[in-house]
Amino acid sequence: MDKLVLPNGILLGEVEKLVSEGKEVSFTPRGNSMLPFLRGGEDSVVLCGVKDIEVGDMLLVRLSDRYVLHRVWSIDGEKVVMMGDGNIRGKEKCLKKDVVGKVREIHKLKSGKTVIPDKGRIWRMLLPVRRYILWLYKKIWPVSPLPKVETEKTQ
Repeated sequence: MDKLVLPNGILLGEVEKLVSEGKEVSFTPRGNSMLPFLRGGEDSVVLCGVKDIEVGDMLLVRLSDRYVLHRVWSIDGEKVVMMGDGNIRGKEKCLKKDVVGKVREIHKLKSGKTVIPDKGRIWRMLLPVRRYILWLYKKIWPVSPLPKVETEKTQ
């Protein structure tokens, strides 16, 4: 099967449309901000609509200039704070209305395993030492470079 790599703005705009119509969508995210639980270009996610948002959920959200797939760090009324599992600082803020969908399952493409994401409670508590854990993880399981996205064909 051929693989089609699209810019995030195009792909995730279509994902948002399909999820808003009540469909579940499977796609392979790019980037490694969700390491070690989600490897960009190597794992795929199944995204579904969202009824309730809880701390620890993995959500795709639309920010003003991009989409991010990160874990919910905190909720205060309509405000949601998110942070990637592979990040050691830096959080995104959005509103509940910006949520596109929730990760229902992760497919590990190399092993064929399906993982139901948990709330990441222990991983969130390990934030003060996450830098060292991620360094060791990347030494043991190096991260593959992601394919370049071509927006137009060159001849």
